[in-house]
Amino acid sequence: MARRKQSGLDLIAAMPWPAGVLLGLIAFWLIRYGIGMYFSAQNSAALRPMGEALSKGAFSMLAWIALGLCWIGAAASFFKSRRRKALLDTQTGLDSLSAMDWRQFEMLVGEAFRRRGYQVEETGLGGADGGIDLILRKNGKTELVQCKQWRTRQVKVPTVREMWGLAAHHRANGAKIVCVGNYTADAAAFTEGKNIELINGSQLLELVRDVQADTRPGPTADDVSASHTANSQTLCPNCGSAMVLRKNRNTGAQFWGCSNYPRCKGTRQV
Repeated sequence: MARRKQSGLDLIAAMPWPAGVLLGLIAFWLIRYGIGMYFSAQNSAALRPMGEALSKGAFSMLAWIALGLCWIGAAASFFKSRRRKALLDTQTGLDSLSAMDWRQFEMLVGEAFRRRGYQVEETGLGGADGGIDLILRKNGKTELVQCKQWRTRQVKVPTVREMWGLAAHHRANGAKIVCVGNYTADAAAFTEGKNIELINGSQLLELVRDVQADTRPGPTADDVSASHTANSQTLCPNCGSAMVLRKNRNTGAQFWGCSNYPRCKGTRQV
């Protein structure tokens, strides 16, 4: 199936919102002043009068329309960015991942990779995509991603084989399939020797928790001071590492958390 054709407004909304704001200002200046200045500077009896008319505001309404459309796209990009971040930051486990619809699932996966430093192009949201939901770019390499928001079914080998064929057709460097559940043994076996990664629900949850931890504020000076003055036996019950005094964001209660979080999630009561 062919991908849904994107409008100019869709393309602007897919950009970072500051780029949309800047594009609107550039478009306004070019239409309102730039074209007229260019024509006025030409040694042509036909173009100079046209340039003078444009400089006097013949296209001023069009310039304001272009500015408005670009800024509408920038606003859409801004609110979409906030929605993606809130969606990722509120995930707590496999149950919350399973409760999302397919649109939210694709947004979540895209945001997780975006926080891992990838440039993410969303191709599947809002229309048929031919099996490609996201395009990831990083360090000059391109990878295609397919998202499967299936709560109960396992992803079988035909899906993986089709995705590998799409990666070859589009000359991508690799492919990823992300699902909430898991993959059949045949699907996993097909990936051997190929640059295609199968990410199941548990692995996705680990990725989500990692990027959540990366955006949390580090320990404050008071936290560090308290951890140094704590009893020397305040060690992680799981791995034996030093613990840091932290605060529960929901209740405000303090607790000792392992300094190796998120690799280790050991805690102790204060």
